[in-house]
Amino acid sequence: MQTRPQNPNQSLLTELANQARQYAMLMRLDKPIGIWLLLWPTLWGLWIAGEGHPDPHIFLVFVSGVIVMRSAGCVINDFADRNIDNQVIRTKDRPLASGTVAPAEAIVLFIALGLIAIALVLTLDPLTQALAIVAALLTILYPFMKRLIAAPQLILGAAFGWSIPMAFAAQSGEIPRLAWLIWLTVVIWAVIYDTIYAMVDREDDLKLGIKSTAILFGGADVFIITLLQIIMMLAFWLIGAAAHLGIWYFSATLIAGLFFIYQYLLIRQRQPDDCFRAFLNNHYVGATIFIGILLDYTFRVTA
Repeated sequence: MQTRPQNPNQSLLTELANQARQYAMLMRLDKPIGIWLLLWPTLWGLWIAGEGHPDPHIFLVFVSGVIVMRSAGCVINDFADRNIDNQVIRTKDRPLASGTVAPAEAIVLFIALGLIAIALVLTLDPLTQALAIVAALLTILYPFMKRLIAAPQLILGAAFGWSIPMAFAAQSGEIPRLAWLIWLTVVIWAVIYDTIYAMVDREDDLKLGIKSTAILFGGADVFIITLLQIIMMLAFWLIGAAAHLGIWYFSATLIAGLFFIYQYLLIRQRQPDDCFRAFLNNHYVGATIFIGILLDYTFRVTA
């Protein structure tokens, strides 16, 4: 029985599709939790800065920017960790760690994503463009801070919250104190969920010399996370008061508090699988707060 000769064009398309899939995995598009954790506070900022009516162009630029910058952050993170990820069970199959994507390819992809981000931000005002430079620096710095400082989660939080002052600058041309309050709240939130995330890999990180707040906090990790969650709840209420939000928003904060209680129940035994579930649950915290903001502005009664 004769075998049908393989179509070289089909073989090439298959190879290109497989490589594109590896690039998508490198950008972590198959695991969108990072996009959500970056998107929700961005939407908080856009809606509050725009008093419930963000500019459509600014909205599209920021949502696109979230996807692009999170993807770029994943690429540079995996580039920095390429010789470490292959020693950790959870990350050994990542494209750079497994060798399915070469380091040079990752750099080219990172540059391409950076150019897209630049094209997006050039459609905005000069103040927002200046702030975007800081966002880019934070994105590049974070992966390398895990080797230098005991609490790299602070840099992650600063990066994930930087869309807040950018949103206010783009919408109103200024950065009020309210914007910095929301930014600080996002920094606290990032320390909370990334500490929970780091609890999953704590043993591996100790062996490899990777620093994290999970290691820094040690046996006090659950207590400190709970304390930060309480502080974050207070920050939510301060934001609501400063932004003159109402019952819809404050009801949402109470629901977010219930999610924090659920996370405490998951992490108290420090089991890696349960800690990872608690980390993922923060997606619902962010979504709940945004829904509260959205409903509050939608159903606001004006005199």
